[in-house]
Amino acid sequence: MKVTKAEIVISAVQPEQYPTLQVPEVALIGRSNVGKSSFINTLIHRKNLARTSSQPGKTQTLNFYLINEMMHFVDLPGYGYAKVSKSKREEWGNMIETYLTTREQLRTVFHVIDLRHPPSKNDILMYEWLCHFDIPHEVIATKQDKLPKTHVPRHAKVIREELGMPKGKHPILFSSETGLGKEEVWKVIYSACDIRPNLDV
Repeated sequence: MKVTKAEIVISAVQPEQYPTLQVPEVALIGRSNVGKSSFINTLIHRKNLARTSSQPGKTQTLNFYLINEMMHFVDLPGYGYAKVSKSKREEWGNMIETYLTTREQLRTVFHVIDLRHPPSKNDILMYEWLCHFDIPHEVIATKQDKLPKTHVPRHAKVIREELGMPKGKHPILFSSETGLGKEEVWKVIYSACDIRPNLDV
């Protein structure tokens, strides 16, 4: 998609703050510092719309980005960050669960996992949770460029097996450095949001 307009519209912590604009929404979930912001910036050809940070746990709200005035990307707080209080982690968990189970505009979730490492316990729990509630989702394996090419298939296989992905499903390999996977991700978005595709992605 040729993105001509992209802006953050609100950082929300409760449903009353969600945008009222009735457009499809695509949510991003993953552990802290897994590369969700870089993923968003790569998809929309921007360098810093979604703020990247070397400090895990930086995203503490639901950040709604309006893309071409026709859809929202929703960046959810990262999970698994140990250096916050148990009460704060529970607060983030409730915030995420409320959005994912009640938001009518939600069309699909991109579950972002670092290809370089086996899925964490929290990655597995989140995947199982999405499956349990029958929430449409795709697994995105980021940082593909950080691995030797010969190691990539083995790492992708580990993710498939550890998560228990069904036969025929695979993580979408993605690199914010090279743009690998960007077109495949946009095809998922077009289909999920019922948007007519164009070739300029």
